Amino acid sequence: MGSSSTYCVVLNLSFLVFVFFLGSSFASFSSSSSSSSLHPLVFNSKVQHLNYTAISEFRVVNRRFLAECPHPSPYLQISINSTSSGLGDEEFLSVIVSGVLNPSKDDWIAMISPSHSDVSSCPLNEILYAQTGDLSKLPLLCHYPVKAAYMSNDPDYLSCKKKECKKYRNGRCLVSTCGGALSFHVINIRTDIEFVLFSGGFEAPCILKRSSPVRFATPNKPLYGHLSSIDSTGTSIRLTWVSGDQKPQQVQYGDGKKQTSQVTTFSQDDMQSSALPSPAKDFGWHDPGFIHTAVMTGLKPLSNFSYRYGSDSVGWSNEIQFRTPPAGGSDELKFLAFGDMGKAPRDGSTEHYIQPGSLSVIQAMADEINSGHVDSIFHIGDISYATGFLVEWDFFLHQISPVASRVSYMTAIGNHERDYIDTGSVYITPDSGGESGVPYETYFPMPTPAKDKPWYSIEQASVHITVISTEHDWSQNSEQYQWMRRDMASVDRSKTPWLIFMGHRPMYTSADGLFSVDPKFVFEVEPLLLQSKVDLVLFGHVHNYERTCTVYRSQCKGLPVKDENEIDTYDHSNYSAPVHAVIGMAGFTLDKFPTGVNNPWSLSRISQFGYLRGYATKKEMKLEFVNADTRKVEDRFRITKASSSN
Repeated sequence: MGSSSTYCVVLNLSFLVFVFFLGSSFASFSSSSSSSSLHPLVFNSKVQHLNYTAISEFRVVNRRFLAECPHPSPYLQISINSTSSGLGDEEFLSVIVSGVLNPSKDDWIAMISPSHSDVSSCPLNEILYAQTGDLSKLPLLCHYPVKAAYMSNDPDYLSCKKKECKKYRNGRCLVSTCGGALSFHVINIRTDIEFVLFSGGFEAPCILKRSSPVRFATPNKPLYGHLSSIDSTGTSIRLTWVSGDQKPQQVQYGDGKKQTSQVTTFSQDDMQSSALPSPAKDFGWHDPGFIHTAVMTGLKPLSNFSYRYGSDSVGWSNEIQFRTPPAGGSDELKFLAFGDMGKAPRDGSTEHYIQPGSLSVIQAMADEINSGHVDSIFHIGDISYATGFLVEWDFFLHQISPVASRVSYMTAIGNHERDYIDTGSVYITPDSGGESGVPYETYFPMPTPAKDKPWYSIEQASVHITVISTEHDWSQNSEQYQWMRRDMASVDRSKTPWLIFMGHRPMYTSADGLFSVDPKFVFEVEPLLLQSKVDLVLFGHVHNYERTCTVYRSQCKGLPVKDENEIDTYDHSNYSAPVHAVIGMAGFTLDKFPTGVNNPWSLSRISQFGYLRGYATKKEMKLEFVNADTRKVEDRFRITKASSSN
């Protein structure tokens, strides 16, 4: 078989052929397709668009033709229940609409940021927006709405229970109007916001009224702090946070210790585009502010400390309690692992990409952390699903704060962080929306060799964890492959008897999907796992949970046996092959397992939202799949060894 670079070329040529055909065919479709329909070529293109766009009415709302609303009410008003000092760091903001003459089920409110964003038609050729998955006449908004909601979400709106008289004659009401109110969950995204009332639904929108701009009271406030390990000692840990201020700030921790932050950011120029503009480069851009990082040193492994971050000039965070991970070579590790989380709105609004299970998973994990049962977390790809709509990173960082600010939150890169045309990713798809790994590596600095080389290893207690990028070249002559080989060959099994291999795209899954498993990746890398005697392989990408036998080349090399508690137990004393588990069920809409497919290597299949809970000592690893909604363990297994020898 050819190299992975050859594989890239094939995919890239396929994409270019698709774009050429799309452009050449557009004229014949544009005259007959309405502004409310998806272009047939795009609608049917699962490879290039479905996983990227999650096509919905709202997802492509800023590509709709903007019509003029006929006969708007002269009484229309939009008011917001904010204080004169500005918005807080987190609010459920009530947006009140009044003066509506004819309430419609198609009336909706959009939250726009920054407030000066253009909400008129962009005078550009519609073919330039093929990457949105929609080829409507002209775009609606030059800047994408942060979120939106239909006014009918207020049950009193359509029934006009909130009636006001606007015009009297001789004591009689001649003109009465209706109104309603919606609650929007707003977090500090630093740039001012505005609310715009539309009619016509997401399919045929027209502008009715704009609110006055609303500013955040403290746009420079330090926010969304999250922790990550920098090495295997457990004595140092990195804190990363976001602020609107570029001056260095501090983290204060322990008994009077402090460290000054290093400050970085990224710009619109850092985002990638192609012949077709990407969201990150164009309509999805949002200023990220400034990203601060500081390393807390002089800590003790597996110990509790407190910290706060910020400065006297911009303010300080609350004091937060956190736990350091265990040092490599010690005994016990308690960890959680999952992939494909993303985020979901807390207010019933619509956003460009929603991962419905993410809130329940975060809450369940936060409860575990609060009970003191977690040392570290591993999120293996498809992190925020911002995919070029940059404000989504702020909402994601806010969502994970209850867990990522308390314990080490380690990550691996996925296709929705890295992949883009002609940027060096293995898979030539627009899945990152033009981000090409830049926001991910800025928000989540890992102990990697260099920029855009997002692979690393770390040891915690009795476990050596090798984390790779399935989106970068993994062929046998590649830099990453050679690093993998050296890293896993160097493991001292007397110190860390367990070897866990993590990445994003799986080698085994029973789910359907063209890119669910790449045979070339399996062919190139699976022999190295066997050679290195990897005990457990964790992948995401497919949105469910599945566990295998000890498997190699799709053949079971060994089956677990039931212990005295009826738990599947794999004995690796006489090693035969790794156990694989797909754990991409932490938020994204679940993938159902096809009926009638019973792969002999597949032992457990669950399509529920949740996460993997792990407990490792030098004698055994215990793993459990936890259903986040019920908090029940739905699958459990053990891996044991008679000794810590190789």
